[in-house]
Amino acid sequence: MTKWDKLASEQIIQNTIKALEQNGIEVTVVNSGKEAKKKVLEFIPKGSEVMTMTSITLDTVGLSEEINQTVRKFKPVRDKLYAMDRNTQVQEMNRLGAAPEFVMGSVHAITEDGHVLIASKTGSQLPAYSFGALHVIWVVGAQKIVKNTDEGIKRI
Repeated sequence: MTKWDKLASEQIIQNTIKALEQNGIEVTVVNSGKEAKKKVLEFIPKGSEVMTMTSITLDTVGLSEEINQTVRKFKPVRDKLYAMDRNTQVQEMNRLGAAPEFVMGSVHAITEDGHVLIASKTGSQLPAYSFGALHVIWVVGAQKIVKNTDEGIKRI
């Protein structure tokens, strides 16, 4: 197990939750990936437009597949993006990905003082996360909690 696979202690988790909430981030805690998937699906009304960002976490808990590939409970933004022509519709694609009704993904680190760190190869996640989406849902494991920003950057 590497340093980045170690789960935070219960006390650190509780302190981090308080810090996140003080920073305006609502937190729901579950005990497993299966519970996370169930809880996230409860948050999103059927028929909603949902953009799933590239995320190993979402893939692992089965949310990417549930949103994008199963019986159509939702309107996956990825379907619309895949149907568009990158050569002629790039601006429309940017708008669609930047401002969905719901965006779902993960973060790379959460600091104990309640800050989230996100890295993105293309930057495509950042507009939706920071201001474009009406609702942002992050699925994050306790192994992503770090002491501070410096440690979070190392984790990235």
